[in-house]
Amino acid sequence: MAENEAAVEENQQENKTEETAAETPYQITIEDAGPATKKISIEIPAEVISSKVAEQYQTLRKEAAIPGFRPGHAPAKLIEKRFHNDVRDQVRRSIISESYEEAVKKHSLAVIGEPQFDGPTDVPLPETGNFTYTFQVEVQPDITLPNLTGLNIKKPKADVTEDHIDQAMKNLREQQGALVPVEDRGVEAGDYLLADVHLKVDGEVVSHQHDAQLVARAGRVGGIQIDDLAEKVAGMKTGEKREFTVKAPDTHADEKLRGKDAVVEIALKEIKKLEPVEITPEFLQSLGFETEAELRDALREQMHERVRYDVQQSMRSQVNDYLLQTVHMDLPSKMSERQAARLVQRRAMDQLMRGVPEDQVRASIGDLQGDAKDAAAKELKLFFILQKVAAEQNVDVSEGELNNRIAIIAAQSARRPEKVKQEMSGNGSLMQLYIQMREQKALDKILESAQITEVMPDAPAQA
Repeated sequence: MAENEAAVEENQQENKTEETAAETPYQITIEDAGPATKKISIEIPAEVISSKVAEQYQTLRKEAAIPGFRPGHAPAKLIEKRFHNDVRDQVRRSIISESYEEAVKKHSLAVIGEPQFDGPTDVPLPETGNFTYTFQVEVQPDITLPNLTGLNIKKPKADVTEDHIDQAMKNLREQQGALVPVEDRGVEAGDYLLADVHLKVDGEVVSHQHDAQLVARAGRVGGIQIDDLAEKVAGMKTGEKREFTVKAPDTHADEKLRGKDAVVEIALKEIKKLEPVEITPEFLQSLGFETEAELRDALREQMHERVRYDVQQSMRSQVNDYLLQTVHMDLPSKMSERQAARLVQRRAMDQLMRGVPEDQVRASIGDLQGDAKDAAAKELKLFFILQKVAAEQNVDVSEGELNNRIAIIAAQSARRPEKVKQEMSGNGSLMQLYIQMREQKALDKILESAQITEVMPDAPAQA
């Protein structure tokens, strides 16, 4: 028993380090607190607190406006009495900020997210003696990369045919088409519907959406994927209600629906059908073309670019799979909402790069969020791995490269690049774009040394 206790104590000492260097006044203790998580305790000596409090009072005596006294001439005792609590609170916050930065810097902690403090705001500075506070941080896991040269990669063979161009023309005509009301028939596959939707479990309405916009094809209703939606609403007419039962996923955003049999009630309010635009001289001119042949040539070039992008993404995906299978790590125990949000932003960005209209991307955010939490762990692991790869291979993204990618995104929505960049900077997606581009460059660096074999698209693709 004594040997076991000694071994435990030895392990604890190995997992704990203390900052004793003379150049820092803080005593910093770091210990493991779970996978990729550190618990940090910092002790502030009493003399440091006294010095900083004195400095704060000295500044106040010069600047404070006290009735009856000129600035800088108020008695020290009066200043201390009036501002005692404020000064000590300011010093406490300043010391915590400085010592936190010191701990992170001195111990080279790759901190993820915000620190979780053990109630520093509830504990005032002591009037005498040292001040100790603790917090936990999630840090980047330790990663050992495998050999990344000579991976066996399958490159899908993809040719652009006239059938592809015909489909692109059809898609363009539909994108530029118009929705017209339907009054003389029931719902048919592909119709656009306006409806009130209620989701019920055991007779209780747990979710509802009024004026929901649906399409009579496979898609999500209330966060539930319904592949046969077209069949379930077939023949419905305006003013009609219809119910059917579906199985909600275990990962549904609403806990009341997770894994449950849910009754979907659809009250149809409006039916519209899509009428594709006709290829007329006026339509061609509105797009900047003289003839239909010129338009087809432009679509062909876009299709070639799309194919190149898809092929590259397929090969990158194989490298990703290899990394996920061969690299082992302990992830932080707490998966923050920011990580799931990052995944949603990443998927939205990928849709924009594939040419999906911005309004459609916005409309699909709910679908993107559907399994975000379930996929967050995998995405987070891959994020850590690729950051390690990028660092080891000195991969970075220049300002010019970032601006070029923003220009492509802007062109997809016919907007000014500087306006798009400003919006992306404001909502946080600019940083996500940078991270995504850096990861792609890291993957492409690995592909430069890979053994690549061209295969038909339906061939298995594994690293």
